Amino acid sequence: MSWGSGLAKGLAITLRAMTRRAVTQQYPKTQPALPPRSRGVIALFEENCTVCMLCARECPDWCIYIDSHKETLPPAAPGGRPRSRNVLDRFAIDFALCMYCGICVEVCPFDALFWSPEFEYAETDIRELTHERDRLRAWMWTVPEPAPLDEAAEEPKEVTAARRAAERAGDGGPAEGGEATGGEAG
Repeated sequence: MSWGSGLAKGLAITLRAMTRRAVTQQYPKTQPALPPRSRGVIALFEENCTVCMLCARECPDWCIYIDSHKETLPPAAPGGRPRSRNVLDRFAIDFALCMYCGICVEVCPFDALFWSPEFEYAETDIRELTHERDRLRAWMWTVPEPAPLDEAAEEPKEVTAARRAAERAGDGGPAEGGEATGGEAG
């Protein structure tokens, strides 16, 4: 008797599935409704990149290729030393190797890498999946604005501590720098 009830349950499920309407989206004609902040492709904001190489070092797939050179800048003040800075020559990501973990976006201290919801970048040749900085820069316009801060959210502890320290210093309390600012003003 037990196998008969199992068969009846299976047939009931099959009949229910057959009578339901199919919910198939016709993809090329109808674009899918993506969730906010979905991960599609990594976009580069080149102006913020300081060639620190953190993204390339932390990438578990080693799919980020960065080339740069040093440029010497004149001293900012007379008698100062000349400074050097890194100049970005090449920034490329091989999306054939990338596993879309997002470590590079998270580890970037200068907000040069962002997630773009763009997902239509298929190529016919796997060698063309290595996208250079001009293509990564072009995806920057597809990056959505960050969500607004929740007004009901709790204030960060660092901000609260800084505000309390500033209030103590303003009240003439024993905070450091309170006496120094009062002495300079007079």
